[in-house]
Formats: sequence, structure tokens, C-alpha cells
Amino acid sequence: MVPPSGKRLVVAAAVGGAALAAAGGLAFALRSPAPEIESAPNAGHPLCGDIARHYPPELLGKNRTEAEGAGVAVWGDSAVVLRCGMAPPPPTTDPCLNVNGVDWVLRAGASSESEKVLVTYGREPAVEVTVTDAQASAGDGLVDLGDAVRRIPQEHKCL
Repeated sequence: MVPPSGKRLVVAAAVGGAALAAAGGLAFALRSPAPEIESAPNAGHPLCGDIARHYPPELLGKNRTEAEGAGVAVWGDSAVVLRCGMAPPPPTTDPCLNVNGVDWVLRAGASSESEKVLVTYGREPAVEVTVTDAQASAGDGLVDLGDAVRRIPQEHKCL
């Protein structure tokens, strides 16, 4: 037999435990699911796996977040999306810039005022980066990705 004060303690513990379980369930339910980004055609290329180990934990002030899809990396709430395994772009008249030894083509037709799409030039597989954070400078993000991307040998250069 449990004394009356002991019953209150058991009930209080049970109520407290239920409240804790409910709060944990609510926190799990409110957590954003990892964004599903379509993988690049050659996302399984071994070099994509190699460079992925060297992506920065933070890019353009955004923390790297979980993402679904092979060869995909995401920072922030999809403010920056990287897809490794793209086909290298052919020679183009789109603007090309060299950022710390990596040539990047700004895909003019795929970019807009609020979104910049860049792809490495002369490297296979190619790496595509999409920056949708209007406050961020895409060039700053490319600087931080250089160490990882340079692990893919460059076969051609922008002119």
C-alpha cells in the first residue's frame, strides 16, 4: 500500500514523464524535414564522394544542413545548394570567372535577380552551386568551396 503522499509523487512523476514525452514528440514533428534535391546525373562519381568530405560546415553565414539526394549539400534553408556530378558545360559565352584557381560559369539562362546558378568549368564531374540568398555574395561562397572543388582535376580553362 502506498501512503497518500506517495500516491501524489507517483502521479506527479507520471504526468511529468508524459509531458516530457509530448514535448519531445512535438519538437521532432516541428523539425523541418531534409530538403529533397534532385541528384546530378553522375552524383555517384567517386570524386563527388571525395570532395564531399571537404565541404565547409558553414557557407555564406549558413550552417550546413541535412539533405536528401546523392552528391547534394545544402547550407541554411536551401539558401545554398550544391550538386556534384553534373555534366561539364561546353564552351559558352556565359560569363566565366576564376575564383582561387577554380573556373566557374554563371549560367545566365538559369540565373535571375534572386538566384545565381554557377557550374565549374573544365572539371569532370562538374559541380553546380545555386545561391538563392539575395543578401549573400555568391563569389564569397565560391571562395569557401575552392578547397573541396580543386580536388577534381581541371582539364580546361575559361578564356
